[in-house]
Amino acid sequence: MTVSNPVPAGTVKTPSPTRRPGLSAYRTLWVSLRSFAVFFLLWWLLHWWNGNPLQLPSPLKVFEALWGLLREGEIAEHASVSTLRMLLALSLSIAVAVPLGFLMGLSQRVEQYIDPLVEMLRPISGIAWLPLALFIFGVGDTLPVFIMFYVGFFPILLNTVAGVRQTDARLLAAARTMGIGRWPLLIHVLVPSALPTVMVGIRLAFAASWAAIVAAELIGSPSGLGFAIEWYRQMLMTPKVFAFILAIGVVGYVCDLGLRKLQRRLTPWAEGTGASS
Repeated sequence: MTVSNPVPAGTVKTPSPTRRPGLSAYRTLWVSLRSFAVFFLLWWLLHWWNGNPLQLPSPLKVFEALWGLLREGEIAEHASVSTLRMLLALSLSIAVAVPLGFLMGLSQRVEQYIDPLVEMLRPISGIAWLPLALFIFGVGDTLPVFIMFYVGFFPILLNTVAGVRQTDARLLAAARTMGIGRWPLLIHVLVPSALPTVMVGIRLAFAASWAAIVAAELIGSPSGLGFAIEWYRQMLMTPKVFAFILAIGVVGYVCDLGLRKLQRRLTPWAEGTGASS
């Protein structure tokens, strides 16, 4: 039997210092501002070294163009179109990939039929389908939605399969011992267990699809952020091209913050784990 060392008389055990949330937020903001400052400094140095404002405009010119586009509402118009397409494509990817992922995770026979097709299509870039998709769907909203759906489908599917298979076998055994049926077992055990991994897959799908939106809208759409980039490139208005590139980054960052917040709300039990990062 082990006996813990007694605390000497007169010794006061001081609690470990805790960080104030406000101070931590200010530190994070300060680090972010420094990284942005370094980025824009390198940008300005490259602009000065290049010496050709048509190829690489200065940050000041880009921000002037960005402010003008914001005042005219052009960025908001194209960003709203691209975001709506993204939401539609991501919703379709979730609606198809999540149920299919549960089937593959629960049934080895289903996986044997579907997995070879998935592994054959997954390495094919969504951009490779652009010529055929343009021939089938033409110029409009359907082509970029299809490309984003295709790119986002596989991360959600594979993460759903992984989440189902990572379910603790002891939880399943305990549920079966208590006589829980198939559907309650799926809803109350498998879905909560797999949900953190599924949410990671959704975030990965969003990142991949949002990156592919530019290529999809360059060719197959008369509107959107990608279309605006190609339009101003042809007009040799490079500051506006860079302004729309920045808009893509900002919109993508804001959407990812929203997905992180949704992830924390849907899976509070996964806080502090890799699934919640």
